[in-house]
This record gives sequence, C-alpha cells and structure tokens, in this order.
Amino acid sequence: MVIAIVDDDSGVLKALGRLLSDCGYRIEPYASAEAFLAATSTSQAKCLVVDIGLTGISGLEMVSKLSSDGFRFPVIFISAFIDDNYRKQALELGCVEYLHKPFAPELLIAAVEKAIGKGADYASPEP
Repeated sequence: MVIAIVDDDSGVLKALGRLLSDCGYRIEPYASAEAFLAATSTSQAKCLVVDIGLTGISGLEMVSKLSSDGFRFPVIFISAFIDDNYRKQALELGCVEYLHKPFAPELLIAAVEKAIGKGADYASPEP
C-alpha cells in the first residue's frame, strides 16, 4: 500500500516516511502541494497524509482541488496550529483524521489503518 506524505518541513517528511516505511507501507514523499498535484496522474498513493500549513498552496486547498478534479483519496490532515476553523474545513473535506503536531506515532498509524479501510473505494477521476 502506498501512502503519499505532503509536508514542507523536510524533517517531518523524513520522520513520517521512516515511521510508515517501518510499518510496511511504501511512501511517496512530497515537499509541496504543487509537487503532489504535478504527480497525481502517476501517483500510486491510496492515502494522503497532508500538512495543512504548507507554503504556497495549502493542504486544504490541495485536497479541495483534488476533490473538484474527481480524485478521491482518504486524507489525514496534520497541523502544528490549533485552529477550529482549519479543523472544521478539514472535516468538511471529509478527512479521516486531523492530528495536531507533535502527535504520538501510534495515532498516525491508527489513522492510516482507518483511512485504508475507508479508502477501499479509491478511484482516479471519472472519464
């Protein structure tokens, strides 16, 4: 199973990638929303772990664009900011989980397992 991680903090990107790799997942790391959006057609990801506060296109904007383009990915949002408005927007976009940094590794693993169960109907855009 491939998990895409989108975070502009290289340390977080590396740490999350290592954690999920150690759990047996294949990882597609992206340092920006723009990089992930450019790779969407070739990505094998079945789940997204996305930082809300990305530089440039935010995580919320990225997921909204993916949704409007017809992509359905189970999404786990992560954020260093405690902001009820972000949380509300994330939930409206249908996220599986919303985690505040720093979070326990077990919380992310549980969220990914939950997302994969929910993501069984993943599909790319309809023709």
